[in-house]
Amino acid sequence: MNAHRDTIFVEDAEILSHAHCAGDQHILRLRAPEVAHHARPGSFVHLHCDPQRPLRRPISIMRADAGAGEIELLYKVFGDGTRLLSQRNVGEALNLMGPIGKPFELHPEYSRPLLIGGGVGMPPMIFIADAARRQKDRYSPFVILGSEVPFPFTSKPSEILIPGLPDGVIASMPLLEDWNIPARLTSTRSYPGCHEGYVTDLARLWLDSLDDNERGKVEIFSCGPHPMLEAVAQLAKDYALPAQVSLEEFMACGVGGCAGCVVKIETANGPAMKRVCVDGPVFDAAQVFA
Repeated sequence: MNAHRDTIFVEDAEILSHAHCAGDQHILRLRAPEVAHHARPGSFVHLHCDPQRPLRRPISIMRADAGAGEIELLYKVFGDGTRLLSQRNVGEALNLMGPIGKPFELHPEYSRPLLIGGGVGMPPMIFIADAARRQKDRYSPFVILGSEVPFPFTSKPSEILIPGLPDGVIASMPLLEDWNIPARLTSTRSYPGCHEGYVTDLARLWLDSLDDNERGKVEIFSCGPHPMLEAVAQLAKDYALPAQVSLEEFMACGVGGCAGCVVKIETANGPAMKRVCVDGPVFDAAQVFA
């Protein structure tokens, strides 16, 4: 807790926009200068959704603009708290704490980040893609996003060629396309232009298309449901690649005090219980899925 005392801020964030998307998904843009300035890919905020629900909800940060003092959050309605949050209007204030958590870390020796996001695990991948593009002389990311409900954006056919993928797999996220970052979408729901299957299926096709030298430059970053992360960890193991995963857990305090979000991690000194909120949410995949 003490290590995070000076890095977590409490702000009354003004709602600047609140977009309502298919699949009961919503995108909030908030004015939160302190959080925007200190946020890193993988950080989250602990948000007070509504006066009727005193307990906060952890929501990943999708984008942060330090200059404008703004952040964007993507969330899906799962219960009463997020249902009430979805009814909040532009101009209202939401009290939040953040940025919280150990972020993802790009490593220069791995110049080809493979970013894999599933469902509401997509936002951290957008954030890290943004960070990578700001160092475009150093990193060349490839993004794979998967969803079993309609994507919270209108996909577009990509104009960026990605060798090794099936010809019909052309759907991409417009924002990533605008950033000139290659990306593809996957689903088992037969959405147009998407790969029919899981994110790891498409990742294997891409990895198999690389020669040994290029494959050795890949590091995997992922966030999504637990079964997906387990599959990503196996993918990393099969190809002997480093992987960082961001875990999704229910949280009470969100700042390490209650220890309600602990998970078992394998360390050099044996098993240890770590708090997802402040010791994570980002962990080495091999330590989580040993």
